[in-house]
Parts: sequence; structure tokens; C-alpha cells
Amino acid sequence: MATGGASGPKPATEHTKAANQAARDGLPLGDRRDYEDAARGFIGTLDDPVIRAADGRPVMDVSAHDFVAESDEAPDTVHPSLWRHAQVNGHHGLFEVVDGVYQVRGLDLANITFVEGDTGVIVIDPLSFVETAAAALQLYRRHRGDRPVSAMIYTHSHPDHYGGSRAVVEGARDIPVIAPDHMLAEAAAENVYAGTAMTRRAIYMYGPMLQPGPQGHVDAGLANALANGGGSTLVPPTDLITRTGETRTVDGVEMVFQMAPGTEAPAEFLVHFPQRRLLCAAEDVNHLMHNLYTLRGAQVRDAATWWKTLNETIRLFGDDTDVIVAQHGWPRWGTGDVREYLRDQRDLYKFIHDETLRLANLGGTMTEIAEQLRLPASLDRQWYSHGYYGSLNHNAKAVYQRYLGWYDSHPAHLHVLPPTESGRRYVEFMGGADAVVERARASFDEGDYRWVAEVLTHVVFADPGNRAAAELQADALEQLGYQAENATWRNEYLMAAVELRNGVRDLGSIQLATPDVFAAMTTEMILDFAGIKLNAERTGDLTATVVWTVEDTADGPVDYLLEVRNGVLVYTAGARHPEPDATAKSSKGALAEALFGGRPLDELVAASDIAIEGDADLVARIFGLLDDFPLWFEIIRP
Repeated sequence: MATGGASGPKPATEHTKAANQAARDGLPLGDRRDYEDAARGFIGTLDDPVIRAADGRPVMDVSAHDFVAESDEAPDTVHPSLWRHAQVNGHHGLFEVVDGVYQVRGLDLANITFVEGDTGVIVIDPLSFVETAAAALQLYRRHRGDRPVSAMIYTHSHPDHYGGSRAVVEGARDIPVIAPDHMLAEAAAENVYAGTAMTRRAIYMYGPMLQPGPQGHVDAGLANALANGGGSTLVPPTDLITRTGETRTVDGVEMVFQMAPGTEAPAEFLVHFPQRRLLCAAEDVNHLMHNLYTLRGAQVRDAATWWKTLNETIRLFGDDTDVIVAQHGWPRWGTGDVREYLRDQRDLYKFIHDETLRLANLGGTMTEIAEQLRLPASLDRQWYSHGYYGSLNHNAKAVYQRYLGWYDSHPAHLHVLPPTESGRRYVEFMGGADAVVERARASFDEGDYRWVAEVLTHVVFADPGNRAAAELQADALEQLGYQAENATWRNEYLMAAVELRNGVRDLGSIQLATPDVFAAMTTEMILDFAGIKLNAERTGDLTATVVWTVEDTADGPVDYLLEVRNGVLVYTAGARHPEPDATAKSSKGALAEALFGGRPLDELVAASDIAIEGDADLVARIFGLLDDFPLWFEIIRP
């Protein structure tokens, strides 16, 4: 999807050129190790660079970012450090890591890892979609033979690590699917409860609507880009790992697991392969600073748990590891180098954690701390400490938020006006919209883009139709994007500029919860989401009781007492009511379909998938009070 429309991207200003040149002068660009490691073991890539869905739609074009290889000299519109990172991320295809261990990289946001056993292959993290996973498996088999899949492993609960699972297990019989404890619940919860808001925000974070190129999309941090629009699946795990030190031997391959919940994901583990002296670090060790808070939105991650986990990793596996692979990026070889890499990544998260809290205890606020924090030179000189995905700025804010929350104890910030109201008042105080735009234009000419973006937010929210303000704010955000070392910051800035110039393009709905995710959700999770969808204002003073029997739980039929009162939907498992307004029976899947809009309630009743006795009109009324969540809501405008 191109950025074209009423107004397209503009060139770098002289201020941006100077900022990027100054950044370049301070970078150790002569260090080429990552280039060599990322290319090491290359075997081959796809003949056709475009991976397509069954209907012909492109899901991933692995050649879309080939432009970054055309010159080592970064263009004026890209931070030179990000340009370098995009080049290293640009390798795609099948790579040999060590004898019997292979990775396919660059076909999706994540890597898929293949560990060969006596007769088959263990597949780790089957990417985001069935299309990309199938392409990766086909590429592996083209070069390594048609080995059967002997096991599948999910390292953690994020969808780019399980979405292609059905493509991997197709044709395989009764293979173990190994995952960390609580993986299913965490995967379902993150995709559903705040799924619409998170997906819309992710469009800003990853920038899939930006045209690849020096003035558009350059990188996604963890990879050049993520795949889009494929089929997401979730094969349920059959073997849950619950404690560090658990072992499994599958197809002659020994594995030792280290639990890592609450680090990069709520459910996660690392896997050591002692026979090959190889550590799969999941997403806890990366060639960049990862997110303690992800810009798409999620619960803040615990930097203290993260560094302590990596400290344990060093103790458990440091002396017995010659190569480390992760499920993003490229491997690192050499026992001493691996240990130093692990130590530096550990120290990175401990520094952010400890220094943020030190400054908070000295009275610093979230914004003040983020502005002044700087990495020690010993960490900053390592490329793998740079903020291509997470950033020191927003990670410091994450630590502050985890311990102290959003409020900085300044009472003026306790009950602030909504942005439309404050915007109108700010504009009036500053002499009207024309005066603000005129002064902002002078600040833009001086290169003060952060201030321009901030002050014009007030004008845009006071008057969304003010084209001069929107265009100038877009110009300022664009220059900030061009100067950003962080790939996701760049995408955020450039996506906002696109929507300020051209408006929000409604490209249709995105399926947030697939049938596999429905199946993974408990009945309680489904009812929790029903409560989230209930519109309290429209519900008013309605009171109602419904006993809903879910007939296909593992323990047999279970009754749920549903009560609507005080604008909320409350449920109680195993409870009855002497005189409910209605009773209903269904499978869990039918209940989910009705609540998620898969099929209307009346259609499910007509098909006998849901049986209702009593006041059926009241049940229909309750379902009618559940909101639909449109995806393409405004972000940069009110």
C-alpha cells in the first residue's frame, strides 16, 4: 500500500541532513561483524520473492527492501545507524547455523528455526501466517530433503511465533507441540481484550502502509518488515513446560528449558541444545534494545525479571554454549563472544531499570528521566545495545510507569482537560490558529521539529479542518522520522504524517480472533470479552439474568449465571438462579461466534447451534448492546 494521495513525502531539510551527518560521525561504522554474521551460512532464498495467499494477494515481498543494499551511504532521509541495521536485517533465505541446525530469516517478522533429529526435524516458532510458514518449510526441504516434522516448539505467546502452525503440522501425526505454561491463555488474551486498539496502533508502529524506500518504510526493528494479511492459526500445545531445568528428548535431540515468564512475553522460555552446544534465546536476547513497553500497546514488561533471567541463563548455559540463536535477527558464534553478548544484554536492562529508579528517587519525573538518560559508553559502543526497536527513552518511561504509574504527583496533571478542550484554549491564549501556525512555521525553519509537532497538536485538535496546521505538523513529524534511529519511531512519525496529509484510509476489517484463538480461549475469557463489549450507556438501568449452559467443556456441561446490572455483565460459573429471565445452551464455539460477530445470534438459534428458553427477546437485546469495534479510528486527529 503506497503513501500516495493528496500529498506525498518531502525531502530532508538542511537541519535533518546536518543531524544525520552528526550522528554518522559518532558511529563505529567500520565494525562490520554483524554484516558477516548475518550472511554466514547462507544456502539459498525463494525463487519468487512474493509470498501470496491462496487468492493471490501478496502476504510478503522479501525483495521490497533490497534498496537498502544499493549503497552503504545512508540517504539524507534515514538515520545512518538505522540504515546500517536495515542492511544487516536485509538478508533473507535459508541459513545453516551449525551442523543440523538451520534458520529461515527474512520471510516474516520472526525467524523459523529447524533442528534436525535422527529421522525428522523439530520446528521452532512457525512465523505469523500459514503462507510464510509454508514457504519457509518448503525452502528448508528443497535444500535439506523432505524430512517429516517430529515436533513443534513455541518459544512464547506472541502471534508472529505461532500463527503459521497449521502449515507446519499439516500431514504430521501426533507430534508433540511444546510450549511454556500459560501460553494459550496469554496468546488469546493479548489478541482479544484490547485487540482492536492494539492492531490499529500496530499499524503506526510497523508502518505497513508506508511505501518501502528512503522516504518511507526502511525497517521494522526486528526485521525489515512483517508479513500482512495471511492466515493466522494456533495449534494447541500438547506438552507444557512449567519449570526451569525440565528436559525433553525428541527424535534423538536433547533439550533443556529455562522458564522466562514476564520478560519479553508473559509466557516464554529459552531452549538449550547440549549436543550442539547451542542456545535458542527466544526473544530475550537480540541484536538491539528490545521493548520494555511496546508502542502498539501492551502491559509493561519487567526489566528486573528480564536481567535476572539472563543472569540465570549465563549461569546455566554460558560455559556450554558455542552459538546463540534468537527468533529474530542473526546468530552469534564463539563461547567467549556469546557470554559477553549475554552479559551486555543483561546489563542493558539492569541499567535501564536501576538508573530510572535512581533518578525517580531523586525526584525526576517520567519525562525528565527519559530525556536525560544516556547509556554508558561501554554499552553504547555495541550495536546490539542500540534502540532500533525499543528505545532508551520509552523504556525508561516504562520502568517509571511500572513502579509509579502515569501520575507524576504534579496536581495540574491530575485532572487535565481532554485534548480538544485544552487545544481550543491553548489556541485562544496564543492569539488564534493563524498566529500559532505562523510561529510554528518559524520554529520549523529553525529545525525545532519536536516543538512544532507538539504545539500544532493543539491547533489540529481544536480545528481538525485546519489544513495549514495539519500540513505543517505532518512536515515536522516527517523530519523527526527521518532523524530517528529507532525503526518503530520512524514508522510512527511517518504514518502520522501520511494520515495528516491524506486522512485515514479504511482498508476493511482485520480478523483479530481466528477459530483457533476461539478454541484456545476459556469460556471465562469469552465472557470477559463480552463484558468489555457491553455499552454501559446504552444498557442504562437494564437488569437481566440468564443461565447459559456451555455443553462441551472438558468437564462436561457447565452452567454460567450471567447477570446484567449497573451497566456491567457479571458471570458466575457453576451457579444457578431460581427464576432466570432466560436459559440458553450452546457449545463454547457457538457462544464465541455470537459474541465476536462470526454469525448473528438469530442465525445461530435458527440453526439450532444455540437453544434459548424463556425471554429470547431479552437475550437478543443484551447481544444488541455489545459494541462492534471499528479498526480505522483516528489517532492523529480527534
